[in-house]
Amino acid sequence: MSNLYIMRHGEAVPGMPDSERSLTKKGEAEARAMGTWLDSMLAKDVRAALRIVASPYRRAQQTAQWMATSLESPVETLPIITPDDPLEPLIDWLQHEAADTPCLLVSHMPLVGALVGRLVEGDMRASQPMPPATIAMLEADIWAAGCATLKHWQSPRELLG
Repeated sequence: MSNLYIMRHGEAVPGMPDSERSLTKKGEAEARAMGTWLDSMLAKDVRAALRIVASPYRRAQQTAQWMATSLESPVETLPIITPDDPLEPLIDWLQHEAADTPCLLVSHMPLVGALVGRLVEGDMRASQPMPPATIAMLEADIWAAGCATLKHWQSPRELLG
């Protein structure tokens, strides 16, 4: 059984180009709170093995760095998880890279919502709402459509009040 933590980046400023948008102060607070929360949720062995993988976009990298500070793990960049990337290459990546290793993916809507929907429900049209900095915790034996179970869904709203 493997664990996958799918996270949307924290709140970001509007603007163009999209890839250069930064976190707001609220987005930084969301990411910091979620890092502390996830650190408290993970067993020591899972935390020690956790890979943090982020989109190359600035706001995802910033969110991942806040998570990395709490979890004491380095951040890897995965170019195939930008907002409108197709899911198939990512699911292939998960099958090879996350089969035995817990991963935290930090990315964007609509990709994160569609990924949770596809892995849990198996439907290409399924999508899970993912407010900024929300984490969906999934568990599966294999990362394929309809093969995962949503174990927990956490929004920073409950943590920040």
